Amino acid sequence: MKAIHIRVPATTANLGPGFDALGLALDLWNEAVFLQTEDAHTTLTVSGEGEGSLPADEQNAIAGAVCQLFDLVGKAPRGLVIHCLNRIPLMSGLGSSSAALLTGLLGANTLLGNPFSHEEILTLATQTEGHPDNVVPAMLGGLVASAMCDGRVVTRKLLVAPTAITVVLPDFYFPTRNAREILPDYVRREEAIFNLSRAVLVIKALEMGDLALLGEIMEDSLHQPYRLPLIPGAQEAIRAGRAAGASAVVLSGAGPSLIAFSGQPADTGIGSAMQQAFEAAGLEARVFPLNISQSGASVLEKETAGKAAGLLPAEAFFAR
Repeated sequence: MKAIHIRVPATTANLGPGFDALGLALDLWNEAVFLQTEDAHTTLTVSGEGEGSLPADEQNAIAGAVCQLFDLVGKAPRGLVIHCLNRIPLMSGLGSSSAALLTGLLGANTLLGNPFSHEEILTLATQTEGHPDNVVPAMLGGLVASAMCDGRVVTRKLLVAPTAITVVLPDFYFPTRNAREILPDYVRREEAIFNLSRAVLVIKALEMGDLALLGEIMEDSLHQPYRLPLIPGAQEAIRAGRAAGASAVVLSGAGPSLIAFSGQPADTGIGSAMQQAFEAAGLEARVFPLNISQSGASVLEKETAGKAAGLLPAEAFFAR
């Protein structure tokens, strides 16, 4: 039996002033294995993040993306078993929805014999998500800048120096839809200039590993002033991270997680200082010491041990 193994990394978007334009892939991965059986239905298992809460049927985002691509070619998926191993926390600001979308689209495209190019998959994923800042780095890896031009994604992968990254995720329900609804429809010219000038310098600072410059200019006027006050302890956690040695601390995507950049190893106290700030505000928080991933999504086809493979739980399959 042939299996399709998909890996998609977590991502952080915006990077302060690069609202909906800049994104960075992180070395934290969701994996899924697609198997075709003789059954008529699509079944799905989930282990790791979201286990017990995510749908285990066609309502799952991965299964929905599979159906979306099959619909485009006038077919329906049959006899499909999907095993998911999730490491990206849900609704965290780390691109879990983009990872699920790409997993489903890439898996379906491979099952169909790759009728769509990676560029077409990327455009479809961006149109579905509504913005490219998570989808593109998840697909390409590394640091990317992206724009929508005449309905298609225009993107370039940028140079980025190795940098120690710490993500701190508070236990706070802050879905992306809510985080977008609170943003104003219009911004002042001064606010646009503020972000444009800093976004260019953020790119240069990350390329050169210039953490002093990054700490000076990784500021935002378009989304953080509206989102941070709604997350208990977030502003205090930013100050705690900076005091503990982080060069810059910003929201990861729409939040609620914060991402800290530093030249220190990730276990030097930045994460614990930020965690304690959230705890003082009444929220438990998890710390993720991470690296930048220069690799994006990957697809691997391989042979499995026969029909029984379709019945194994995800943990058993990925342990092989």
